Amino acid sequence: MTTQSDARITDIKERYKGGVLKYKQMGYWRPDYEPKETDFICVFRITPQEGVDPEEAAAAVAGESSTATWTVVWTDMLTAYEDYQGKAYRIDAVPGTGVGTDKEAQYFAYIAYDLILFEEGSIANVTASLIGNVFSFKPLKAARLEDIRIPVAYVKTFKGPPTGIIVERERLDKYGRPLLGATMKPKLGLSGKNYGRVVYEGLTGGLDFTKDDENINSQPFMHWRDRFLFCMEAVNRAQANTGEIKGHYLNITAATMEDMYERAEFAKQLGSNIVMIDLVVGWTAIQSISNWARKNDMILHMHRAGHGTYTRQKNHGVSFRVIAKWLRLAGVDHLHAGTAVGKLEGDPMTVQGYYNVCRDAVTKQDLSRGIFFDQDWADLRKVMPVASGGIHAGQMHQLLHLFGDDMVLQFGGGTIGHPDGIQAGAIANRVGIEVMVKARNEGKDILNEGPDILREAGKWCKPLAQALETWKNVSFNYTSTDTPDFVATPTTSN
Repeated sequence: MTTQSDARITDIKERYKGGVLKYKQMGYWRPDYEPKETDFICVFRITPQEGVDPEEAAAAVAGESSTATWTVVWTDMLTAYEDYQGKAYRIDAVPGTGVGTDKEAQYFAYIAYDLILFEEGSIANVTASLIGNVFSFKPLKAARLEDIRIPVAYVKTFKGPPTGIIVERERLDKYGRPLLGATMKPKLGLSGKNYGRVVYEGLTGGLDFTKDDENINSQPFMHWRDRFLFCMEAVNRAQANTGEIKGHYLNITAATMEDMYERAEFAKQLGSNIVMIDLVVGWTAIQSISNWARKNDMILHMHRAGHGTYTRQKNHGVSFRVIAKWLRLAGVDHLHAGTAVGKLEGDPMTVQGYYNVCRDAVTKQDLSRGIFFDQDWADLRKVMPVASGGIHAGQMHQLLHLFGDDMVLQFGGGTIGHPDGIQAGAIANRVGIEVMVKARNEGKDILNEGPDILREAGKWCKPLAQALETWKNVSFNYTSTDTPDFVATPTTSN
């Protein structure tokens, strides 16, 4: 609680005496503040050090992520400083923490920032502001940016995804079902020619896309140019054989922007409809390549490589829902967003929240899915979520039930590890998703009837039967580290 001694100091003479004031006293704790429609609003999960007042900790986060430093500075008087201050206006105890639990006290700190603090159309500036320094602040044991409400006025300074879900489906002429992909395996070591053979087999078997993995760039065993040539040869042959539009995500991630543009231009020359980048290239590079993709009518796939270093821990870092929001603004068409049933971290409800952020026109507050704010996307194009990581044909009913049609189902080992080969793996996945979509459209309860529907289809589709038998006992049924704070949900398993 705010006491007389740490209340906000508004008297100019007192405010600018030399020395150190509490962040509350400097005005960063404002419980009377009513956020404006044009404000950024962030909710941080904070764990104060022992003896640190949670209101003071929230005020410190507001201060250190906006204008403050550790001591009073007279140069504040050269600005309309109250306009530039972050304003912590609310704190709530995190359910299941603190007194009476086995967890130390955590708090949700709500902080508002004036629009004037941020450069238009720059995620680099937003991130430097909100997460640039405060996460190392000693009075906090831990801090996590849980969610953010981006004002419409700021959303409109971005162009968003270069293509979007609607136009992508039009270009591919594929509707009414999830798209199917496969990640090349092994990730590293194949020659360009053998890599292209894998692409051809997968696409001919019924996949819509194949893709490079995050760490295949230009290594001694396969120069990037060779990979691009062999992959596009495979794409063109598969298109001719099947009569369907196909694609391969050519990873253009490189050491410099010059190298990335060179690779992107070569992909365009070869007739590719999609290129890929890794999250680790950074926000400036992402926005630059997004602009290039928009000018060149190219679909842009984002692999979230590296995100787990700051998204996975529940008490410290940045939630992936925030990363997803930033990426939609920055402008990507595809985004790896979790599976809930595969080998990678993800609680079902939480992952659904990520998908909603990608695909909604307006994302509504939904605490059970970790969404703290309504978010109007102001007609920004929608991002196609990608489910990838340890999934297989036996999970089709779960994936379709959880996430719907507008997604890419990407089976790496679940295609290439098929006992009858790559093409058979692709056939199994294509038949599996089409029978499941048909059953859903007929009104069947696919979540409960799904295994039987798949087994029945396996009677006439040998590759599907083999896939179901091969991976029938495979699950990754571990408790998720990042579960909702307001509604507990079990981890989905086979």
